[in-house]
Amino acid sequence: MKPGLLTLTLGGMVVGMTEFMMMGVLPDVATSLDISIPSAGHLISIYALGVVIGAPLMTALTAKYRPRTVLLSLMGMFALFNTLFALAPGYELLLVTRLFAGLPHGAFFGMGAVVASRLADPGREARSVSMMFAGLTIANIAGVPLGTWMAHAIGWRYAFLAIALIALVAALSIKKWMPNLTPSPYEGFSKSAKVFKQRDIWIIIGISSIGTGGLFAWISYIAPLMTEVGGFSSSSISSIMIIAGLGMAAGNFIGGRLADRFSPLKTTASLLLTMIGSLLIVSVVSYYKVPAIGMTFITGAIAFAVIAPMQMLMIRAAKGAEMLASSALQASANMGNALGAWLGGMPIAAGYGYTSPEYVGAGLALTGFVLCMVLAKQKKRPVVVPQPEIQQAIHSPLKEKSYENSIS
Repeated sequence: MKPGLLTLTLGGMVVGMTEFMMMGVLPDVATSLDISIPSAGHLISIYALGVVIGAPLMTALTAKYRPRTVLLSLMGMFALFNTLFALAPGYELLLVTRLFAGLPHGAFFGMGAVVASRLADPGREARSVSMMFAGLTIANIAGVPLGTWMAHAIGWRYAFLAIALIALVAALSIKKWMPNLTPSPYEGFSKSAKVFKQRDIWIIIGISSIGTGGLFAWISYIAPLMTEVGGFSSSSISSIMIIAGLGMAAGNFIGGRLADRFSPLKTTASLLLTMIGSLLIVSVVSYYKVPAIGMTFITGAIAFAVIAPMQMLMIRAAKGAEMLASSALQASANMGNALGAWLGGMPIAAGYGYTSPEYVGAGLALTGFVLCMVLAKQKKRPVVVPQPEIQQAIHSPLKEKSYENSIS
């Protein structure tokens, strides 16, 4: 494997640990700050808000610079703000530093996807891009569980200092091994942003931001769910997060295969429908240890299987503005993060218990499925050719593929 791709995998691991570590250490943070679990959950939501803000902002600011410089700077931001988060003395400063830690998230994956495809051998572009996103699954299989164990053993702040250290290593690897590629052609933010005039782009953003909320309503509160409802010890959370990570890794692979075999839209809709059933089952079986563990793997797999199909939906709908669209998809997914964590915490705060977020998540996944049906109907609308162009269309039989084929 090319060393440049390995640096992207390591960077993806840093991003994944920064995002998902909070789920595993949520009770530790709440206890140390003497706040409620839902209040601690706001640290998940505020990071997601940072991603939403940072994805278009950082993409616009960095698109004209050399990729190696940009990726190095973004990893430096992860190192800095994870360090500041670990050292912040109070809840308010934790919120601020967590917000800033989310800013480079979307831009790293947006730029990284373009770089990975440029580094790939002909015909292997998709595999190269998947290597970067494999860093997310490595984070969930190894990084987050180890960080969760560290949080329980010596304190959650040390876990985030460890992330900062890994980010520094990733930055140094980018400096050493990433080829100094020239910037990709960029016509300016305002021209690329015209893609957002398309109605379908906003439907896809809705599918991502609402539908993926089902995942985050579940995983944001997985630690108290398994300890308070399932009866697991707090020391078992690291192992449980490994099981969730293995499910996510399997789902990431399966989702790509399904999207290749079927249309991305059909795959996304089917997986969101499956997620509804999975979350409802979780709410029932979490009282029993063996099925609770089984559903942890299955739910993680379903949740991550939807990533590749949604990525393909956005890329095919945003021709000519793929980098901005890719970062926007990361922003929308983290809107789902914020929405799921916030809405999932509301019934807990109201006293409905730690299984209640699963019902919220099922509702969010159902909304995403409905939006898939709206997009499917939108695709089938007849294409009306403006009157002055009818004659040209008659004499130009070799037209581009229909809109339906391009997005399916």
